[in-house]
Amino acid sequence: MNRELKIFSGNANLALAHEICAYLGQKLGEATVSSFSDGEIRVKIDENVRGADVFVVQSCCQPVNDSLMELLIIIDALKRSSANRITAVVPYFGYARQDRKDQPRVPITAKLVADLITTAGADRVLSMDLHAGQIQGFFNVPVDHLYALPVLLDYIVKKQVTDLVVVSPDAGGVERARAFAKRLQANLAIIDKRREGPNQAQIMNIIGDVRGKSVLLLDDMIDTAGTIVQGAQACLDHGARDVITACSHAVLSGPALERLQASCLSQVVVTNTIPLRGKELVCPKLHQLSVAPLLGEAIRRIHEDESVSSLFA
Repeated sequence: MNRELKIFSGNANLALAHEICAYLGQKLGEATVSSFSDGEIRVKIDENVRGADVFVVQSCCQPVNDSLMELLIIIDALKRSSANRITAVVPYFGYARQDRKDQPRVPITAKLVADLITTAGADRVLSMDLHAGQIQGFFNVPVDHLYALPVLLDYIVKKQVTDLVVVSPDAGGVERARAFAKRLQANLAIIDKRREGPNQAQIMNIIGDVRGKSVLLLDDMIDTAGTIVQGAQACLDHGARDVITACSHAVLSGPALERLQASCLSQVVVTNTIPLRGKELVCPKLHQLSVAPLLGEAIRRIHEDESVSSLFA
């Protein structure tokens, strides 16, 4: 049986897909991903994939619903084209923030999207920095969950920041911040945050000492940037010398860019799980790192049936 490696992509993050292909010495699979005049997604696989080991690279980024539908339809097209195995490579897994019923009569969209991807025909999933680790359990297929931590860590180490303290912007990110601080042999602090509503947060207090320190605010994503900007200001108000932030997913919706530019943050370090667009490309505070080698190595190991666990930093 032909176990040829093939990589396809939707339109969400073509640049990342090309970088992954360059790392693997592959060419991107030929496919037409467009729209009918009424907005419906049209997909046609333009090469033979019968018996192949296929990976579909697609982040659930803006426009989120189009990106998700492209992923589902590409998977369906590959399944009906007799691909041997289909792996959904979703660097940024969308709809992940609703991962439990924390209020009456609300959906669990993370589970819904997991079911959609599985039903479409994905045999396994490769993702990065899920909003909550338990989302892996929402899938009935194997999930390889990578972390951008090695990429971010390498960059921070090269900056040689002195008197660094790693700060979690909320209680939910403490585990991530603790792991980062441990590898940097830095101190840890936590911001006590109370959320007033969706995309709204109010900083209450800082648990830990940031006075006279360089602060690294660490989070999995920056959406409207309200949490990060308020957190940075709170750190400065408590005597921090300098504040930078690092995150895996640069969602940057709504007023995010304007907030970051006007904030006291000296630098915003992000990865390319989500592509930068428009004014984001020229924002002097934004610095983007590539996770293509990390994803490419994971794809190679999955294809060759090798262990991926050493990449789970």
